[in-house]
Amino acid sequence: MGNKIKFNICNVHYAPITIGTDGTVTFATPVAMPGAVSLSLDPNGEPESFYADGIEYYTINNNMGYDGDLELAMIPESFRTDILKETADSNKVLVEDANSETGAFALLFEFDGDVKKIRHVLYNCSASRPKIESKTNEESREVQTETLSVKARPLASGYVKAKTGDSTTDATYNDWYKAVYMPAMTVASASASSSSSTSASSKSSS
Repeated sequence: MGNKIKFNICNVHYAPITIGTDGTVTFATPVAMPGAVSLSLDPNGEPESFYADGIEYYTINNNMGYDGDLELAMIPESFRTDILKETADSNKVLVEDANSETGAFALLFEFDGDVKKIRHVLYNCSASRPKIESKTNEESREVQTETLSVKARPLASGYVKAKTGDSTTDATYNDWYKAVYMPAMTVASASASSSSSTSASSKSSS
């Protein structure tokens, strides 16, 4: 992987994932993550070539998502309990438990300064616990941030990421942070289903 490029971000939200016994993925309502500073991502997975008859026969696109860092002024307590699975005791002290598995989540955001204000979602993310860092500088005060290492991987359906485009409907754009957007049926499949339902209704009437 090359050097990651940092992008300043805003409107960052996370949506915890629940996986049912049948493998169905459900997203909770997105929760705001105030204080997000930057996101840096590198694609994970390189194209793989298949050779036959001494030539490159075809190339397999091996999309394994993204690896990167999410930098925040401070990780919200809700993220620590929802995703990092820290627990608050009776005195409201956050406790880390080695036996707790961290949770999966969708990450929603837009890039600060993006003229088109394109909105993004990474569907299936995991985050490792941040480093504990502190710095003392007597001459000048420097804000210390917290960084989460984030891995974005494909859902079982194959979906990795989605973003708004030039022709995205206003309703979809405006509701981006209210619920995790899942792709709608393609026009072809929608028309096929409507034609089959039409033929079925015509049969029932005949």
